[in-house]
Amino acid sequence: MTAPDSDQPDDAATLLTREERADLIPAYITLKQELNEAEQIGIADADRWAFQRRRDVLSESLLLDLHRRMFGAVWRWAGKFRQSPRNIGVDYWTISIELRQLLDDVRAWIADNVYPPDEIAIRFHHRLVLIHPFPNGNGRHARLAADLLVTLLGNERFTWGRSNLASAGEARKQYVAALRLADQHDIGPLLAFARS
Repeated sequence: MTAPDSDQPDDAATLLTREERADLIPAYITLKQELNEAEQIGIADADRWAFQRRRDVLSESLLLDLHRRMFGAVWRWAGKFRQSPRNIGVDYWTISIELRQLLDDVRAWIADNVYPPDEIAIRFHHRLVLIHPFPNGNGRHARLAADLLVTLLGNERFTWGRSNLASAGEARKQYVAALRLADQHDIGPLLAFARS
């Protein structure tokens, strides 16, 4: 059994390799909607786990564990770095190095009060998406990680447009547009979207 392909993926969606699609765990999934529902159950469970107590989100092991908890009931590769190139992200063999650099940068931003808490968390989110460490689920993972970080820094969770950003729609278009502006060093729209 392989995972269903989306009927109309948006241009920001990450396509899985044939091998990655073959790593789908639930045999009942044949429709994209069923896949989305199964993933959402895992994301909700991971969200509850993540906020049960303070967690060091600036740790590679926690970020891997968070992804595994989000998607581990659906994908065998959950919580493991991708092993193939993508339409976005760093070269897969540099993921661990890039992630370590990001975590060090965020620790320095916090220690030196370089940015306000919201901006630190949004810059963390943006760079995590840019690295694109996993075969899929990177945006959802990065948003939950940013929520954890911003609460550790004393602020409320982000609202992320108050929408389901996994599905194609107007909110996702706004989110992707804000990410692309952040790629051009304009973090303002992504910061505003996260609190809209």
